[in-house]
Amino acid sequence: EVFFLKQMYPAFKTGDSVIMLDLKKPTYNGNDLKEYTPTNKDAIMAKNIIMGISKANDNYEINNDQLLGELEGQLRKAEAADKAPKDYRGEIVKDNYEDFNDRFYGNNDVMANTPFHGTHVAGIIGAVRNNGKGINGIADNVKIMAIRAVPDGDEHDKDIALAIRYAVDNGAKIINMSFGKGFSPEKTWVDEAVQYAADKGVLLVHAAGNDASNVDTTDNFPNPVFYGSKEKATNWLTVGASGDPKNGGIVASFSNYGKSEVDVFAPGHQIYSTIPGGNTYGDASGTSMAAPVTAGVAAFLLAYYPTLTAPQLKYVIETSAVAPKIKVTSPRSGTSIFLSDISKTGGVINAYEAAKLAAQVTAKGLPQAKGEQSSNKGKKASAKKSF
Repeated sequence: EVFFLKQMYPAFKTGDSVIMLDLKKPTYNGNDLKEYTPTNKDAIMAKNIIMGISKANDNYEINNDQLLGELEGQLRKAEAADKAPKDYRGEIVKDNYEDFNDRFYGNNDVMANTPFHGTHVAGIIGAVRNNGKGINGIADNVKIMAIRAVPDGDEHDKDIALAIRYAVDNGAKIINMSFGKGFSPEKTWVDEAVQYAADKGVLLVHAAGNDASNVDTTDNFPNPVFYGSKEKATNWLTVGASGDPKNGGIVASFSNYGKSEVDVFAPGHQIYSTIPGGNTYGDASGTSMAAPVTAGVAAFLLAYYPTLTAPQLKYVIETSAVAPKIKVTSPRSGTSIFLSDISKTGGVINAYEAAKLAAQVTAKGLPQAKGEQSSNKGKKASAKKSF
């Protein structure tokens, strides 16, 4: 098949050029070719291919650009099966990706053409409060350590592992991780960094993802489950996105979920925050917004109760989460369910309730080992100061 495509492509490309000249159209489809009679042999072949595909799909709107794109894509895939891609990473940022000890690479361009996401996330956590501008961040006494570890696309495991270690080594107490992907070839590197953060008392807050998928059964990385075992990190919160019952529902339609793997839900639908441009603000939706709301609450708690450990912070946020009084809509099936059916706690985070519980935990210690607790299904909702 690949051999046939390679043989056919040059002639199809030539025939396509002839047809464009004859029809005086850079883009054409099967309908345009019905009354067209080419004389050039390559144009005849190109027409026959396009008409054959159009007939087979009962769609004569398929155009030449679409077919050429598909053909070129198949050829690239075939080539990639036998030929490694060019090492742009090594060329640009001077990294030997296979060597985890090669850590001094990258550049100082933290904007990297796509600064919207990180700016919006940072504002949710720490935008200056009560200054009459834009928004109030969740936490008052907080500093943002901006670490650009994710490109405009899937992140590399090495970058994430080193970013976690860098944040820990430079004094971070809470790490917000508003990113994710479906494949993790070097998960052990990330797992070791997660354990390193746990050993240093650092809480990790991760966005559950925006595919309306059940992450109990669908891979979403990074995650707190250590590779090759069922053991989970005790310093990790996975956060789904909640919304407005009057505007899209309590559970955001895009949010990933999971009775075992999504710990809590937090506001993530049409969240107003800082964006690049100087005193500029706008809405964005995603679990990428729900995670910093949760990280901001964790920072708020730590400011008042600085002796709380990472497992205690996790315990407090989970246990104080408030269950909705009404059923929610499942993102995948659209059925009416309890929030506890699609998350571990069955609740949406609540800063007021968390602060009350943090005071008790500080005075009495952690009620249960390793930050684990039971579901909040059936717990009464509170109307006080929920974020």
